[in-house]
Amino acid sequence: MKILSVASEAFPLVKTGGLADVVGALPDALAPHGVATTTLLPGYPALGPHVKGARTVHRWPDLLGVEARLLKAGIGDHPLLVLDAPQLFAREGPIYTDRGGKDWPDNWRRFAALGRAAADLASGTVPGHGFDLLHAHDWQAAMAPAYLRFAPGPGPVARTVVTVHNLAFQGSFDASVFRELALPDAAFALDGVEFYGGVGFLKAGLEAADAITTVSPTYAEEIRSPEFGMGLEGLIQARGARVHGIVNGIDPLVWNPEADPALPSPYSVRSIRRRTPNKRAVEKMFGLDQDDGPLFTVVSRLTWQKGMDVLGWCLDDLVALGGRLALLGAGDAGLEAAFRDAAARHPGRIGVRIGYDEGLSHLLQGGADAILIPSRFEPCGLTQLYGLRYGCVPVVARTGGLADTVIDANEAALAAGVATGIVHDGVSYEGLVRALRRTVTLYADPDRWCRLQKNGMATDVGWTRSGARYADLYRKVLAQ
Repeated sequence: MKILSVASEAFPLVKTGGLADVVGALPDALAPHGVATTTLLPGYPALGPHVKGARTVHRWPDLLGVEARLLKAGIGDHPLLVLDAPQLFAREGPIYTDRGGKDWPDNWRRFAALGRAAADLASGTVPGHGFDLLHAHDWQAAMAPAYLRFAPGPGPVARTVVTVHNLAFQGSFDASVFRELALPDAAFALDGVEFYGGVGFLKAGLEAADAITTVSPTYAEEIRSPEFGMGLEGLIQARGARVHGIVNGIDPLVWNPEADPALPSPYSVRSIRRRTPNKRAVEKMFGLDQDDGPLFTVVSRLTWQKGMDVLGWCLDDLVALGGRLALLGAGDAGLEAAFRDAAARHPGRIGVRIGYDEGLSHLLQGGADAILIPSRFEPCGLTQLYGLRYGCVPVVARTGGLADTVIDANEAALAAGVATGIVHDGVSYEGLVRALRRTVTLYADPDRWCRLQKNGMATDVGWTRSGARYADLYRKVLAQ
């Protein structure tokens, strides 16, 4: 099978979140199952070093109003195609927003152009580049199936799969942009790109796709309800059995505590006590006291979705319980200020780094005792998988992929020896404080705590099973 994977980011070339990790890992995960994956990305400045000397394989004199060309390079051992359109993508700083954090006003054109280019590749417009199936990730790539449906190229049209990484981000724009999308009038309809009177990129892709996936089985069920469906629950329900949940994995070579260059003291499940120097390094870096209490960490966007407002209410309790916190993240300005204030209020107990640092995120997983993930909704989540892999016990809300990947340390699970973390219901002050109290109690029992860590580290959090499930889904779609 020849698959075109279309996305707005992919690790290690460009990354803002977990989407990039998934897109970057899928080609290797699919290869053992007879799937050859080519990845298509926008030509951001960050990709410059990777496309030096790359061959131009196609040109568009007018791709939704701009000149563009298609460059062929590589990402790891797999083919990479880059949509080089300087008017759209040659911008320094964040890839979706300006330096002030405001969305680029032409994001609709930028990612519609990505979808149009992908559809051309998947329907015979680019000689020598044919694909059996197009896999579009999130709203930034979701127009590709819509273009294939309403305005395909001259050749065979590939089948399509759309993966929803987070339904909260939908790519919704004013109806005025429709005339610039180079689509027939018939596309502006309830079963096309129209969405509440405007243009919905993700909605258009979900309508047109042959199959839809989300990044965990629980989230695939949750988004059928108004609470989690974000206005698209009716469409998700209507697509019925075409909606599938496949949990994400992580790259076990990138996230490997035995050979992680970010860790002062690498370790394995057989030498878990060697985590201690990493803990000391975290304490020093965040200005935290050294004592016998648990060291919690947060590596997250500081947003309402992630439950960071509720965690902020619980910080005095966390300290009162004997815990400490090392936080790495950025997001809502009010939440950033709240965590800074908590650090000032509890010197030596709470340390905060605003921003993101890939190496530091590895150190926090390899040195902290537990990672807090109190998300209100979480399509899959990757930080809990990193925590399992590194023996950093996840403390998570029972939602989405968090519920699918962490086994709560209740009495039955502890007695059976299968618990891997602490799971709490709902995201409230009372619920999270109870989870913190449970965590501190378990940490005070070294044997039980060590068993939690080892169970987590023994969990298969890689792509083996999920890669096979994607390949199986592709075959079913192609056989339809």
